[in-house]
Amino acid sequence: MDMRAVGDRIEALLAEVRASVDRPTWELVEDTIASITDLYGAGLARVLELVCSDDVGRLMADDLVASLLILHGLHPLDLTHRVYAALDSVRPYLESHGGDVEVLGIDEERGALRLRMLGSCDGCPSSAVTLQMAVKEAIEAGAPEIVHIEVADESGVPSAPTAVDTPVMLVRKPVHAG
Repeated sequence: MDMRAVGDRIEALLAEVRASVDRPTWELVEDTIASITDLYGAGLARVLELVCSDDVGRLMADDLVASLLILHGLHPLDLTHRVYAALDSVRPYLESHGGDVEVLGIDEERGALRLRMLGSCDGCPSSAVTLQMAVKEAIEAGAPEIVHIEVADESGVPSAPTAVDTPVMLVRKPVHAG
């Protein structure tokens, strides 16, 4: 199942509903969705309480489950750890082309990540392709809250942000079960 496609479909459906109803009705729809999200979040929290630690590791390895845990604020790793893990997963690819990537900053509030490409990746015309193909995909999978990636040149001057298409489900305020 392509979760990005599902997220895009949900976003399109919600936009269509929002455009076709009055404000009070839209607020009811939003409240209904939030209540359903709260219910599923509480269910996921209970699942985490009931499984052993070995199973939690297996759950984190599943992209769909990990995304749902992030959505509900239940993922055991914070955003910074997940960003670094995602980048570590593509370092062998970058290194095979004589490059690397450095994190300059993470703005959780904006969902923005600021990076610098290093080695032969810096200033290389294909560095944008490297970002697009490897780094962006790794960040989307490991830290879907990141919605903008800015790449600074060697002097630290950022490029225009690269938008990361994030499903509407993942940009909603995390719900903590309690």
